Amino acid sequence: MGTLEIALRLGAATLAGVVLGLNRDLHGKSTGVRTLGLVCLGSALAVLSIHAVTGTDASRVIQGIVTGVGFLGAGVIVRGSTGHRVHGLTTAACVWVTACLGAACAIAEWQIVVLGIALVFVILIFGGPFEKAIEQRWPVPKSTDVGDKPPDRARMPGTE
Repeated sequence: MGTLEIALRLGAATLAGVVLGLNRDLHGKSTGVRTLGLVCLGSALAVLSIHAVTGTDASRVIQGIVTGVGFLGAGVIVRGSTGHRVHGLTTAACVWVTACLGAACAIAEWQIVVLGIALVFVILIFGGPFEKAIEQRWPVPKSTDVGDKPPDRARMPGTE
């Protein structure tokens, strides 16, 4: 693989991460252009780096990326001060998907990259309004306590 091909793949990975990061930045989230651009680039670098090593299984590198990035994503998940809500799950999922897109760029699976980015944007743009519509149509009672104690069985439907 030549330098131009490597530059194209790394550039595409960086661009994919930056595009997703822009959406997160515009919504005031904790990860943005820099973080997601670097995650995507880092994944592509890791996958491309194994081409120089003979006998290396690319799937192991990709598996390591997918697992390792989960820890980075965990860093953006926080529990609210009241303990009732967890924040950052969508952003953590974006970090994980961005790493996967970087791996897809590295192996030049352009259809996967383009469709993946498109689907991420569909989810980010329409997912919130869709969830709200579902919650309005079929309301689910919110828990009043998300502590460490077990649920009160006397108040759970079907356990009287």
